[in-house]
Amino acid sequence: MTSRFLPTLLDEASRPFRNGGHFAYHYARGKLSSDCIFRELLKRGVFPAEARFLDLGCGQGSLFGWLLAARRLHDNGHWPNDWAPPPKPLELRGYELMHKDVERAARAFGRDHPVVSIRQGDMCQVDFGQTDVVTILDALHYIDFAHQKDVIKRIRAALPAGGLFLTRVGDAGGGLRYHICNWVDHAVTFTRGHRLPKLYCRKVAEWCELLRSVGFQVETMPMSAGKPFANIMLICRVPS
Repeated sequence: MTSRFLPTLLDEASRPFRNGGHFAYHYARGKLSSDCIFRELLKRGVFPAEARFLDLGCGQGSLFGWLLAARRLHDNGHWPNDWAPPPKPLELRGYELMHKDVERAARAFGRDHPVVSIRQGDMCQVDFGQTDVVTILDALHYIDFAHQKDVIKRIRAALPAGGLFLTRVGDAGGGLRYHICNWVDHAVTFTRGHRLPKLYCRKVAEWCELLRSVGFQVETMPMSAGKPFANIMLICRVPS
């Protein structure tokens, strides 16, 4: 069933982005189909059964489209038996630095969506409020080391006992695979119309040390799906 299900999920998740224009639709479809993390997050049941989500550096909201589509398909009886049930999103808040991405999100989801709210903002400055799950996918390395620590401390403060912070980083100790990650990162950043950034990367052990120092329990998981990358998913939980 899974081989037939994934194209259906992709169609459902990318459909809203047609309203955002040609680029928004094809970028969402390409990202959701080629990046293994979206599939694995659902398949492995990483998220709680229901939750308020905060995605920092959320782009045009591809993750939100994926989560909403998954829940609709599940509730309509279309879900693989060997996958964990998808989460029920109570709230999907996102902050994105780039105005163009925020505008694409507004056209995709509408400006008065009952669950989705994506605003322009810098993760180093915005108020995180209180939430159950925080995600930062492939964006922490764009901010300098001091701000990385401050953002992580504020994420910890925004989460309750049992809360989840999930991020993916490149392992700076990954040799050639790490450098390939950075080359691809620069190419994608340029394609999206952003300036080529300076990157602030760490070895996986250094990421784990930082996260544990502010009170997270950390699990690491390779997240490259056979591609020559040094991507690691960090599953960080607040102790219950």
